[in-house]
Amino acid sequence: MTSPSITIRPARGTDAGLVARLAALDSSKPPKGDVLLAEADGRPVAAVGVHDGRVVADPFVATADTATVLSLRAKQLRIAERAATAAPRRGHRFGHLAA
Repeated sequence: MTSPSITIRPARGTDAGLVARLAALDSSKPPKGDVLLAEADGRPVAAVGVHDGRVVADPFVATADTATVLSLRAKQLRIAERAATAAPRRGHRFGHLAA
């Protein structure tokens, strides 16, 4: 038995129904804001809100490992976003180096 191929991608507006379906299967509310969607062999199996960290998953599929990877990726994106917004302040604070 081979493991499914997992793809993690940003959910698009057209994926709202897929994310809502996963949330309904999980008896939960859909994540808000930017969402990452995990697909196993092309089938949506889990989603996570990038900013709220809320994970919803298909309870009929083994998704624990997939949910962990999704959560880690969402955390990486949050850290990168914070660093990107902090970078201009750092540069401005230190000014230009004199030659």
